[in-house]
Amino acid sequence: MQDLRTEPQKPAFRSGFVAIIGRPNVGKSTLINVLLGQKVAAVSPRPQTTRRRQLGILTRPNAQLVFVDTPGVHQARHKLGEFMNEEAEGSLEGADAILWLVDLTSDPTEDDLHIAGLLGNPRRKPALLLAANKLDLVAEGRATEQLQKYLALLPPGAESVLISAARGDGLEHLVELLAERCPVGEAEYDDEQITDLYEREIAADLIREAALLKLREEVPHGLGVRMDEYKERENGLDYIRATLLVERESQKAIVIGEGAKMLKQIGTEARRQIETMTGRRAYLELRVKVEKGLRNKESVLEQLGYKSRR
Repeated sequence: MQDLRTEPQKPAFRSGFVAIIGRPNVGKSTLINVLLGQKVAAVSPRPQTTRRRQLGILTRPNAQLVFVDTPGVHQARHKLGEFMNEEAEGSLEGADAILWLVDLTSDPTEDDLHIAGLLGNPRRKPALLLAANKLDLVAEGRATEQLQKYLALLPPGAESVLISAARGDGLEHLVELLAERCPVGEAEYDDEQITDLYEREIAADLIREAALLKLREEVPHGLGVRMDEYKERENGLDYIRATLLVERESQKAIVIGEGAKMLKQIGTEARRQIETMTGRRAYLELRVKVEKGLRNKESVLEQLGYKSRR
């Protein structure tokens, strides 16, 4: 007798680009790193650590989500700030879904209001999901109250999810919701690829991250990193030369430190992070140079990889 039973139909594979937008320091890069299970984006307690678009590619059996990590949207005061906002807002174009990441530990700021204005544009086609981050830092009864303050900035019916990128709360549910919002289609990237940046570019970000972590508030986040040389030698050792660019002589002295102690600490931390990323040993040589007004010099910004897409 013929068996009329049928196997359950396998869900269709979904693939899409998810633009992550949010004000500085809400945890966009941390979220990307946690979801991918390894570090591809620089993270520090200082705002505006991320300065350009970077892809984080998450491939699951039923979906591939291509996250577009962007700089924090803020009130620009120089050409670098304008570039960063342009990168963030430009990521919304062509996205299949938009993830607005907000900080539960604070009320909406002027930057949040600006973002809400962008997302409330009726011409925006992508699906929108609000993710309220840092749930681990908010008292249980206050989370929903804070979430409502952000939902009030969006059109009625906007969907949301409470998460903690640091602790992992709600992340699987977040991935499921985003996959549902992506179209049915084939993967854009190979299963093994997790980002679109080259090792050289990620290394520059890791050097800058190490500097921000070590210097804290002593040098503004205007500090830049120019990669002068990046070679993988036959002995398996990566040879890297980079220049830290600051805007004033006084900042140069702070970055170098007494007896070059601070520069050595920055180099040691950056080298450790780079070796973790590549799985190879590295020799890192750093120097410091003053470039007055670097955040407003288009030629210097282009050398650092901050080139307008317009």
